[in-house]
Amino acid sequence: SSGINAEYGGKTMYNLNVMGKRGNLEQTVPSTEYDFVPSSLAITTDDLVHVQWTGSNTHNNNNDGNAGEGTDGTDRHNLMQMSGDISGSYPYTIEEANFWNNVESLTDPEATGVDIAIGLASSGHYCAKSGTDICPASESLDEKETKMDDKMNNAPASYSGHVLKFKKACSINYLCTRNNSFSNRSQKGSIWVRESSKAEVKKRAEMKDKSEMK
Repeated sequence: SSGINAEYGGKTMYNLNVMGKRGNLEQTVPSTEYDFVPSSLAITTDDLVHVQWTGSNTHNNNNDGNAGEGTDGTDRHNLMQMSGDISGSYPYTIEEANFWNNVESLTDPEATGVDIAIGLASSGHYCAKSGTDICPASESLDEKETKMDDKMNNAPASYSGHVLKFKKACSINYLCTRNNSFSNRSQKGSIWVRESSKAEVKKRAEMKDKSEMK
C-alpha cells in the first residue's frame, strides 16, 4: 500500500541475519560457528532493521559436524534481549524485555512489542501473543496447541521476521538461547539506536516552544 511504501521510502534498511553452520570450531572449518551478522549495529531512528534468518532441517555433515544443541542436522535460531552486558549469558523474560517497547513492525503494523518479542524468541513458532491481522490466532502463544520444544526442535528453521522501525534512541544486547553455551560458543549481538538529526532538531524546537510558553 502507499502507506507502507511511505514508511520505507528514503530510509536505509539493514539486514540482521545469521551466518555459520552447525558444529564446533574444528568441525565448521572453513566456515564458522553460528553468529549474528552484523553482530554490532549502530543506526539512527531514521533507519530500519529487517531481522530474519534461514536454516536447514537436513544438512549433511557426514556425522562429523553435529556438535551443538537439539536434533542432529538441524539449524535453529532465535533472538532475545539479554539481561546485563554482552558478556552475560542470560535472557530477560518476555515480560522483562523492555527494549521492544521502543519498536514498531512495518511488516505487521498491528503487532505490539510483546508480539514482536514472542515471534523473535520462538523463530516464528508463535507469531504473536494472541494474534494480529497478519498472525492467525491459531498460531499465537495463547492459542497454538503445539507448544515449542525446549530445544526449539519443532520451531521453523527459517524465519522471515519483522522489519523494525525505532521510536526513539535505545539499545539492546541480544542472544540466541539455543546456540549460546557457557563455554566457548556464543551467538550474541548488539544494536545501538541514536536519534536522527531530524529528530534532534524537532526535539530542540519542541523544548524551545515549551520554554517560551512558560
